[in-house]
Amino acid sequence: TRVVGGTDVMPGSGAWAGIASVRCYWNPPISVHICGGTLISAKWLLTAAHCFANMTNPISEWAIVLGATSLAQAGPDVIVRRIKRLIIHEHYIPSYEFNDVALLELDRPVPCSRSIQTACLPGPSVKVSELTNCYIAGWAAESSFLSLLTASGKDILQQAKVQVVDNKLCNSSEWLYGYIHDFHVCAGRSGVTTCQGDSGGPLVCQDKQGGFFWQIGVTSWGIGCGRPKRPAVSSSTQYYYNWI
Repeated sequence: TRVVGGTDVMPGSGAWAGIASVRCYWNPPISVHICGGTLISAKWLLTAAHCFANMTNPISEWAIVLGATSLAQAGPDVIVRRIKRLIIHEHYIPSYEFNDVALLELDRPVPCSRSIQTACLPGPSVKVSELTNCYIAGWAAESSFLSLLTASGKDILQQAKVQVVDNKLCNSSEWLYGYIHDFHVCAGRSGVTTCQGDSGGPLVCQDKQGGFFWQIGVTSWGIGCGRPKRPAVSSSTQYYYNWI
């Protein structure tokens, strides 16, 4: 899962101000980035359940890094929190990646700042299908779930524009036949060098008024990179709104 050929994200970018790096090991100067996530309130982070499928160390050794667009970045805007509690969706099915969402309770609240804001999740009244300016992001670091190798070697957060694909089309025989359900969102652009972004990271779309971004998906899985009729698949935040 990676974004290749995307553009560097500058600190404090509106679409990504809530994005976080989930580290499965944190003992500076050594740490291991495994997934993305998004801050949804002062003490809660939204990510993918599969990020914890092969956990080999206690959650107390994990950490969340916010306010940084570089994996190695340090500075006054960067905040690190430990994880107090992990909640995986009770009906998560690893073999199919069904209900691939999870919540992380942080050990301490995160104050909002220029570079850290909470994500906006769409409730039932938001017409997600009418949102057009959509983007995905990722750091392209290694993960035990999917290869995150990057051709550029950058550790700077990358973003790329994608197109949301109607679920009926995405589930048709020439696309991802039989694998797409109501709790999924398909997004991609055939023939371009974008893949799924970081697992657990956000798929966002700009509001029609242009003032802010909705997080409509949590990156879950995909088949290959930039293949025609093989978009990235995310868990729909609107579908899981009440659960979240």
